[in-house]
Amino acid sequence: QVQLVESGGGLVQAGGSLRLSCAASGSIVSIDTMGWYRQVPGKERELVALIIVSGAITNYADSVKGRFTISRDNAKNTVYLQMNDLKPDDTAVYYCNVRRRTLAKPGWYDYWGQGTQVTVSS
Repeated sequence: QVQLVESGGGLVQAGGSLRLSCAASGSIVSIDTMGWYRQVPGKERELVALIIVSGAITNYADSVKGRFTISRDNAKNTVYLQMNDLKPDDTAVYYCNVRRRTLAKPGWYDYWGQGTQVTVSS
C-alpha cells in the first residue's frame, strides 16, 4: 500500500507561482511513474506532468510546458510540482499519482492523493 498526502495549493493572482508537494509513505517499491493530474467540474482528469522513475524521463502537457517543473526528493519520498506564470485556466483540483507494479494482472495499480485546490485569479 502507498499513501499520498498533498499540500501547497491556494489562491494566487495570474502570473504568480505555487509549489505543490506530495509526500509518499508505505510500500515505496516497484514504482513505475509519479505524476500530477488536474480536474475541473464537468471535465475529465488530465495529465499535467509525469516522471518515469527508472529512466528519469519527464513528460508535460503542452499547456504547461515551460511554466511547470516536476521533480523528486528521494530522501524524503516526495514529488513536487513547481508552477510558474500561473494562468486562470490552471484553476483546478490537482492530484498526485503513483503507479506501482504488481504481481497480479494487469500488472500495475494507481494510488492517488486527496487533491489540493489551486485557484488563479485574473
